[in-house]
Amino acid sequence: MRERIRRKSKLKGRQADDVSLAEVRALVGAGPHRRDLLIEHLHRLNDAWRCLHDRHLVALAREMNIPMAEVYEVATFYHHFEVVKGDAEVAGLTVRVCDGLSCELAGAKDLLARLPVLLGRADVRVIAAPCLGRCEQAPVAVVHQCPVPLATPEAVAAVVNAGLTQQAPARCDASFSASALAEKSVGVPAELRQVSPDYVGLDAYLAQGGYALAAALAKGEANAEQILTKMENSGLRGLGGAGFPAGRKWRIVREQAAPRLMAVNIDEGEPGTFKDRTYLERDPHRFLEGLLIAAQVVGIDACYIYLRDEYHGCRALLETELAKLRANPPCQLPSIELRRGAGAYICGEESAMIESIEGKRGEPRMRPPYIAQVGLFGRPTLEHNFETLYWVRDIVEKGADWFSGFGRNGRRGLRSFSVSGRVQHPGVKLAPAGISVQELIDEYCGGMLPGHSLYAYLPGGASGGILPARLNQIPLDFDTLQSYGCFIGSAAVIILSQQDSARDAALNMMKFFAHESCGQCTPCRVGTAKAVQLMQAPVWDQRTLEDLNEVMTDASICGLGQAAPNPVRSVQKYFPQEIV
Repeated sequence: MRERIRRKSKLKGRQADDVSLAEVRALVGAGPHRRDLLIEHLHRLNDAWRCLHDRHLVALAREMNIPMAEVYEVATFYHHFEVVKGDAEVAGLTVRVCDGLSCELAGAKDLLARLPVLLGRADVRVIAAPCLGRCEQAPVAVVHQCPVPLATPEAVAAVVNAGLTQQAPARCDASFSASALAEKSVGVPAELRQVSPDYVGLDAYLAQGGYALAAALAKGEANAEQILTKMENSGLRGLGGAGFPAGRKWRIVREQAAPRLMAVNIDEGEPGTFKDRTYLERDPHRFLEGLLIAAQVVGIDACYIYLRDEYHGCRALLETELAKLRANPPCQLPSIELRRGAGAYICGEESAMIESIEGKRGEPRMRPPYIAQVGLFGRPTLEHNFETLYWVRDIVEKGADWFSGFGRNGRRGLRSFSVSGRVQHPGVKLAPAGISVQELIDEYCGGMLPGHSLYAYLPGGASGGILPARLNQIPLDFDTLQSYGCFIGSAAVIILSQQDSARDAALNMMKFFAHESCGQCTPCRVGTAKAVQLMQAPVWDQRTLEDLNEVMTDASICGLGQAAPNPVRSVQKYFPQEIV
């Protein structure tokens, strides 16, 4: 029998070239590289080259010792990464114009139509983008990483022209910042002059008694069990949308085997929501102290803060204040890592966020197990929304009765409502839980805009449904809206007037869901796209739409697909005159 000749195998597939390897190493540093830092490394490449060249992806896969297929599938999953072949030309600047509902009401379609003509440059591209988290400043555009609130074509053009005068216009360097652009721009709104004017920095926060509670807990001068009991008695529920009791979550994770981790969700991608950004810009250390208190009570070894990519100014602020905190710690700090999202709404779902922190595609996990038991890196994980942690210090210092003492119409606590749309004074409104939308408009928003009257409202952002003006006295809180086919979620309230259409609002939301579906499950991936087609017809095929609604609600893996039918059903129930 003839003996087989064994030849040394050769590497298969595309190989990294020396130039690409050198360029990647210059940006991500020398190895070895942790697998979970893949997305962070992709951001470094994307920031530097305004895209992801496929040759750099090959080199990165080589440097991280992971398959090219894994790098490619992650790079192509997130909206803020653009993979190009070879050294294809890319735009010198990208202008994103928000097409979310609040911006659409404020004229985003006109802005999108006029900007390409006004700019008239081949090296600038203008694209529509889902909600950018600045709904109170609608319409909003973002030039590269520089937000332009209350955007006019002229203001956007001023920022674009300032950006193209920077050195190496096809690349991005440290000098290309929001503040640098604003200082060189003419006619740019004053809000751009500083990323976050007058925020409470570390010194000011310490002067107000900040971190005293965290330090006392670390020294044994405060009792962890008593703090946990106060959290449970306060009635504070998760303020990211799900509303799970915060104190109960602490106790569940605390009972799990160590090591335990924490994941903080500041992805805030729900259209109409901007409360986390607002509080972070004003008082970042109140949140960070809440994080430290939770970490000590629950026994957390490492904390991961997941911040949406659209909040570039917040990221710079948080990096600065974290550096100050590490240089002057009030107590022993756990490991704290700041992670950067990449433009995927689905990563607001807790398990999808954890997948993203691990450097993977942001696809939701099947349950069980729940992340309190098997979460980040397979460890028990305490997951919290930013605002939930923001209230911890006040609740512990002032007592559970202080927080639960607020409320109207039989409800307890405080709620931060992100209000946008047809009101005089949009913004974050801290109001008693259970307040009605009419009270919110009249007492906190200065009433409706001149010439506008309340026609409809969205009580909980894109997925929370739509209610007519005649139901303007319903208490806004957890568990008060379900019987109407709606829910409060993250308390993103969008106000529509008689000049608007509930049908158009529902279509805007369904387009958003179709764009943001992760594609993992067929009911959501196909259902949202098909629903958009049906909702664009002059007369809705309600029987087929309801079939889609049932399938998406019953069979989708996560809340995106399960809640996507809510606006459709609201229009069918409360605004039938608009769809026949």
